Amino acid sequence: MAEEKRSLNFIEQIIEDDLKNDYKKEELQFRFPPEPNGYLHIGHASSICLNFGLGEKYQAPVNLRFDDTNPIKEEQEYVDAIKRDVEWLGFKWAKECYASDYFQQLYDWAVMLIESGDAYVDSQPSAAIAEQKGTPTQPGTNSPFRDRSVEENLKLFRKMKDGETQEGEHVLRAKIDMASKNMLMRDPVMYRTLHRKHHRTGNDWMIYPLYDWAHGQSDYIESVSHSFCTLEFLPHRELYNWFLEKISSEEDFRPKQREFARRNLSHTIVSKRKLLHLVEKGIVNSWDDPRMPTISGLRRRGYTPESIRKFAETIGIAKRENIIDVSLLEFCIREDLNKTAPRVMAVLDPVKLVITNYPEDGEEWLEAENNPEDENAGSREIPFSRELYIEQEDFKEEANRKFFRLTLGKEVRLKNAYIIKAEEVIKDEQGNIKEIHCTYDPKSRSGSGTEESMRKVKGTLHWVSAKHAVEAEVRLYDRLFSVESPDADKEKDFLEFLNPDSLKVINAFIEPGLKDARPMDQFQFQRLGYFNVDKESTEERLVFNRTVSLRDSWAGKN
Repeated sequence: MAEEKRSLNFIEQIIEDDLKNDYKKEELQFRFPPEPNGYLHIGHASSICLNFGLGEKYQAPVNLRFDDTNPIKEEQEYVDAIKRDVEWLGFKWAKECYASDYFQQLYDWAVMLIESGDAYVDSQPSAAIAEQKGTPTQPGTNSPFRDRSVEENLKLFRKMKDGETQEGEHVLRAKIDMASKNMLMRDPVMYRTLHRKHHRTGNDWMIYPLYDWAHGQSDYIESVSHSFCTLEFLPHRELYNWFLEKISSEEDFRPKQREFARRNLSHTIVSKRKLLHLVEKGIVNSWDDPRMPTISGLRRRGYTPESIRKFAETIGIAKRENIIDVSLLEFCIREDLNKTAPRVMAVLDPVKLVITNYPEDGEEWLEAENNPEDENAGSREIPFSRELYIEQEDFKEEANRKFFRLTLGKEVRLKNAYIIKAEEVIKDEQGNIKEIHCTYDPKSRSGSGTEESMRKVKGTLHWVSAKHAVEAEVRLYDRLFSVESPDADKEKDFLEFLNPDSLKVINAFIEPGLKDARPMDQFQFQRLGYFNVDKESTEERLVFNRTVSLRDSWAGKN
């Protein structure tokens, strides 16, 4: 038991302490509250895993609640995408909730605060309100409308609700303390007028609550026990509690807000505004472009739910913000796919290899293991013939002793096949190599048990039979940004740090068994990396995305 207790993160420790004091286990309830103004990204994945993970650990319900209080930016498309992402990660919510479900209750409570003298309608422009807020070292000044009568406030607030006032003409503010050390307590705005159609409520409402007025009250309505937020909401906690005190009694069960650090990912941005900018400017193709840090982008690229959950578990929960190297996320997907992805052969940069002593019309089918990490994966047959494709970088006319691939006069093994020896090269008029002519040892076939097959050579190459090869489009994805923190330099536009090599599209040759591959199927292209079939792939034109290379190619650069 003591060992288990030491392994608790500080969020779990908060819950354990509450259970020892005045909380009951059956009172535990959590929520994941995204705003539907964009697609979820890898940072949200950590929050999803935290909240739903706590639900699993304590067998407590977890609500999926959409904080849909801003009709300017929110769309049903985002709602649908968020639900799809949470489900794909393997989590189920207890209730699907919306802050817009509570608009009438929030309005009624606002009226109650006006009647108790704790809220008022301010008719100043936003610039004047901001100026009167003061600074962290200077107190603010009261609005000239702060002492309006309850009757006048109620009348104006109803007009705001009914759309009888212009946008920006009035706001509803809480009446707290313009001298508070916490700037958020200096009469914060609760409602603003927006004559905009809401994706769920249509034109029923002409006023919309701000985050601080909607969030805590939504938690209260849903009986959420612990409301976990990122660190930027720490100053909001005082206001969160103030609002709850105003609408509830001391006997009521009130939610508890606590904060954890956002975990930033290197070579990535997670600002929804900036991600939207990438989409709108056509820098990426869509929210699910495989270079995007969105969950949908990672899914399309070939990341698995297991790898993302493992990543979230590995980085854990912290009290201080820091940057997590994206190589850890890449490590998690390699670890997962290494166990599950079938091994196949593909040649991305082909050069023809001709085995001159192999029969011209000869053909045979060789056995190849599907996955050495999975004893139940079985094997497949691959065709072998006189003419093959190998990678151009796997051959040099002359090379030093550290080059263990194919060179003139030396031997290598073809994976699952024979030992070959390079004899000569055929070049075009420009001196480019058109063909490599080799001979093979017919007794050296892999797995044949002959003495020749046991012979050791230093290099092993992957290959594809030329006459059986299937052509495919391969998209080589890499990190979208070339620096660790692309938005850290406030003097420069983050777009200046885009990686020009984040996508290369090539035509490749793959073994014929892949012609029946379907979108989302995953493979290891031997010696090259992990790839999956893109959703744009068709029977006529196969398209593969590189999920991740076999090794971290950025280690030296960093």
